Amino acid sequence: MRYGPNLLEEILRRTDIVQLVGRKVKLTRRGQAFWGCCPFHKEKSASFKVENGRRTFKCFGCGKGGDAFRWLMETEGLNFPEAVEKLAGEAGVELPKWTPEDEAREEKKKSLYDVIEAAAAFFEAQLLLAVGTPARDYLKSRGLGEPDAKRFRLGFAPASGNALMAHLTAKNVTQDDMIAAGLVRPADEERGVRDFFYNRLIFPITDARGRVVAFGGRGLTADAKPKYINSGETEFFSKGRQLYNFANARPAGLKAQTIIVAEGYMDVIALVRAGFEAAVAPLGTALTEDQLHLVWRVAPEPVMAFDGDEAGLKAAHRAARLALPNLKPGHSLRFAFLPSGEDPDSLIRAQGAPAMQKVLDAAAPLAEVLWRGETVDRDFSTPERRAGLEKALSEIVSLIADGKIADYYRRDFENRVFEAFKRRTRGPARAPGRQGRFAPQADPVSAAVKNSLIARSGGARKVKETELCRLILEEPELASRYAELLAELHFSDPLLDRLRQELLNVAASGFRLENKGLENHLLRQGMADVVERLRAPGARSEVVQESAFGEDADARFLRAAAQLRDMSELDPERRRAMERFKAEGTEESWQEAQRLLARRSRE
Repeated sequence: MRYGPNLLEEILRRTDIVQLVGRKVKLTRRGQAFWGCCPFHKEKSASFKVENGRRTFKCFGCGKGGDAFRWLMETEGLNFPEAVEKLAGEAGVELPKWTPEDEAREEKKKSLYDVIEAAAAFFEAQLLLAVGTPARDYLKSRGLGEPDAKRFRLGFAPASGNALMAHLTAKNVTQDDMIAAGLVRPADEERGVRDFFYNRLIFPITDARGRVVAFGGRGLTADAKPKYINSGETEFFSKGRQLYNFANARPAGLKAQTIIVAEGYMDVIALVRAGFEAAVAPLGTALTEDQLHLVWRVAPEPVMAFDGDEAGLKAAHRAARLALPNLKPGHSLRFAFLPSGEDPDSLIRAQGAPAMQKVLDAAAPLAEVLWRGETVDRDFSTPERRAGLEKALSEIVSLIADGKIADYYRRDFENRVFEAFKRRTRGPARAPGRQGRFAPQADPVSAAVKNSLIARSGGARKVKETELCRLILEEPELASRYAELLAELHFSDPLLDRLRQELLNVAASGFRLENKGLENHLLRQGMADVVERLRAPGARSEVVQESAFGEDADARFLRAAAQLRDMSELDPERRRAMERFKAEGTEESWQEAQRLLARRSRE
C-alpha cells in the first residue's frame, strides 16, 4: 500500500527518534543533540548523532544516517512498508482502512499460510518414517543427522504422487486451496490433479517473517529431472524475490554487518552448521535485482560465495554485471571463490570452518572481479586488443547509474590499464590462476614514476591533520569536548603534533578560551608559524566548509577524526610498503605501494 507524504510526516512527527534509537544505543545529551557510539561500525569515541529537532540520526564515521523509518530498515532489516506499519502502531497513527475486498483477500492468504505450514509438518514427519529412508540416507552421506534435519525443518515427499493431497484432504483442505498454495498441480490433458513434489528431499522456503511460503525439492534418483525444483509462483511466493534462509540470516547479518550469498540449499546448511549463520542462497536461479536489494538491506557489501569451477565464475560475472546499475554509495558486492572442485559444503566437511573463513577473508571487490572478467587469460599483445579492452571497460562504466561511482570506476580502470601496459608488453599478457593480474616484470620502475609515488605517499594524512587543527582554532571548545579522542590520535606532522599537545594542555587546565584567546596563547608559546600556516587560505579543506546538510563543528570534527584514525591504523603497513619500494623499485613493490595508496584515496 502506498502512503501519502502527509501521513508519513505525521508518523515521524509523533515519533521520538532519540527514544527509538536509545533502545539500541546509549546516548548522551550534548546541547540540543544526543551522541553515542555508532551501532554500524566499531568505534571507541562517540561520532553518532541523534536529533529530535531534525528527526534524524547520523554517523560521522561511517556515514550512515536518515529518519526513523531508515533506522528500522537499517537495524531490523524491515522494508519500508513494514517500518511504516511498526512506527504508526507505536505512534498511535491510524493507517488507511482496507476495503472489504482487501480484508477478504488477506484472510484468504492467512488460511493458505496455514495450509502450507501443514504441508511442511507433513513432509517433516515423512522424513522420519520408513518411507523417508532414501532421504535420510542421502542426508547421512552429506554429514547431516536427525538434529540437523529438525533444525532446518527438512522433509520428504513420498513417491506415490498423492500422499500430501490425501493428507490435506483429510484435514478438509480443498483442492483449489492446495493449488493456490502451490502444493499440487492442476489436472491437464495427460494427468489428473497430483502432488507437486514426490520422491524428493524437501527444503522449506520462508518469507522475511519466517513463514513457510514454498518448498524446494531435490530428486533422490539418478534419473530425476531436474535435480532441483521449487514450488510454482503463487500470490506470496516468487523465486526471484526471496532467498533461502533469509529470515534466519537477517538478524545475524545485521549484527555482523555481513551476509554470505551461496549457490544452493546444501551450501547454506553447511555454512550455518559451521557457524556462518548469515548465509542465504537464491532459489535455483541466478541472483536477481530484487534479491540483491534484499541482501543490501542487511549488509552494505554482501559476499558472493561461488564454486571454483567455470559455472561459478560465470555466475560471479553475471552477479557483477547485475549490480552495476544498482550500485549506490557505500553499497557494493564482494566475491569469494572457492578452490577448484569445491563448494562450501565439501570444503567445510574436508577442512573445517577455518578453511571457509580463509576463503571469505580473501573475497575480492566488485571492481577486481569485473577486471578479471575482461583480462584473465586474454592476449593483449597488440594495440587493437588493448583498445578493445578499454572499450569493454568503458561499456562497463556506462552501466553504472550513479555518476559519482561511475567516475571512481572509470579512474580505477584507467589506473589498472596504465599499470598493465605502462611498458611494452612482452608477448601474451596472461594472468596466473584466477587473480586476473598481468605477469609481473622484473624491470625496475622508472625514476620519474618512483619519485611521483613517494611524493604522493605522505600527503593525505597531513591534510587531515591540518583540517582537524584548523577546526579547533575556529571552535576551541572542541578540544575540551573531545580531549580523550584528541589524545588518542597520532599526528605525523611534528609541528601539528606539538599544537595537538598544547591544545590538550589548554583543555586540561580548565580555562575557557575563545578563538582570539587561544590564538594569543599559542603565539605566546612560540607557535606563530603553525598558527599562520593554519590561517592561510590554502589550509581550508572543502571538508571543513559548512556542508549542504548543515553540519556543525562537532560533526565535522568527529568525521575528520574518524578518517585520521583509520589512516593511522593502516600507516604501518603503508610505511613498510614504501620502504620496500624505495629500496627495491621493482614492479611488484610498486604495485603493492599503489594498492595501499588507493586504499588511502578511498578514505
